Amino acid sequence: MHRISFFHVILSSETVRTTLARFLGAILLFQLAFILPANAEEPPVCTGKNLLAEMERSDPQALAVLRKQAAETPNGQGIFWKIERAGTEPSYLLGTMHITDPRVVITPEEAWAPFDNADTVALELESGEPMDIARALFSRPELTMFTDGTSMKTLLTAEELDRLEALLKQRGIPLFAVAKMKPWMLLMHISLPACEKKRAAAGLAPLDLSLMRIARDLDKTVVGLETAAEQMESLSAIDSAPLLRTVLQQMEAGDKLDDMFATMTDMYLAGDTGMFVPLSYHILGTTAGSDPGFDDFMKIAVVDRNIRMAERAAHLLEDGNAFIAVGALHLIGEQGLVELFRKQGYTVTRLH
Repeated sequence: MHRISFFHVILSSETVRTTLARFLGAILLFQLAFILPANAEEPPVCTGKNLLAEMERSDPQALAVLRKQAAETPNGQGIFWKIERAGTEPSYLLGTMHITDPRVVITPEEAWAPFDNADTVALELESGEPMDIARALFSRPELTMFTDGTSMKTLLTAEELDRLEALLKQRGIPLFAVAKMKPWMLLMHISLPACEKKRAAAGLAPLDLSLMRIARDLDKTVVGLETAAEQMESLSAIDSAPLLRTVLQQMEAGDKLDDMFATMTDMYLAGDTGMFVPLSYHILGTTAGSDPGFDDFMKIAVVDRNIRMAERAAHLLEDGNAFIAVGALHLIGEQGLVELFRKQGYTVTRLH
C-alpha cells in the first residue's frame, strides 16, 4: 500500500556506469513517474479482476479463513480517523494508497474539510516530488546498490538465477544491469502494473503527492514523519536473499499482478484494510511465522517505521489541528498508528 523509492552504480567502466545510471534513472522515473513527458493519449484504465470475488466462487472456505483473519486485525476497517484528547484541537489520520487511480485520489469526502482547516499536514515524506527523492537516492548509493561484492548472482541458486534472467529478459532488462541492485529497488519497479505506470507517465499524481501540492498551494505547513534516507535505510536493512526470492515469485506471477493491484485497490476503497496482510500471505502460499522473509519485511518496512512515525507525530498531536496522511498499511494492527496514538492517550475514532 504504501509505496517507497530509490540508487547509484558501482562499476569501473565510465561508459557502463553512465548507461546503467540512465537505465536505473528510467526505473526511477517509471516508479515515481511524475516528471516523464505527458502522454497525449487518455490515461489507461487498469483492468485486473478482483481475486476475492474469484475466491468466492472457487474457494469460499479459504476466503472465509481470510475474512476471519482480517476481522481479527485491530483497526482493520476504515481509512479515515479522528484523533482527540481534552485540551487540544482534534487532529485527523488518513490512510492512503500510493497510486494514481482517480477513485483513490479524491479521498473520502469526510476528509476534505479537516484537510482544508488543518494548520499542519504531515506526510510520510516532507516532499514527494520526484527530483527531491532522486537527490536523496543518489546521495546514498550504498543503500540502493551492493558495494561489498554481493550481487543477485551470489544471493540465488544457479537455477533461480536462470529463472530471474529469463523473466528480466522478457521485460527488456539485461541481468548485468541490475545484478548489483538491492532487491527492494527491483521490487519497487515490478510492483506496479503497466497501466499504473502509464497513468503516472501521463502526468497523474498519487494521493500523497496531490495532498502535498494542495497543502503547499494553501500555504499550510507541510512536514514529513521520516526522511527519504530513513525510508531507504529501512528497506536496505531487509534480508536481501529472501526478498529477492519474493521478487522472483512476484515476477513469475505475471498477469496476476494486475489482479492483485485491482484487488488491493478495491479493498482500500471499501476500507477493508485488515485484508491486506492475510491476502498477501495467501498469494505467497505461506502463513505468518512460516515465512521469515515476509515477516522480516513487515517488521522493518512497516512496524518499525510505525513506531518512528508515531514518535515524530506526537508533538503535532499535542499542538492539535494536524492532518496526517500515510500509507493505509501503517494504520492497522497492534503496532499500527491508530493503536500507537491511543497508547499516547488519545481517543481515535473511525470516520470512514
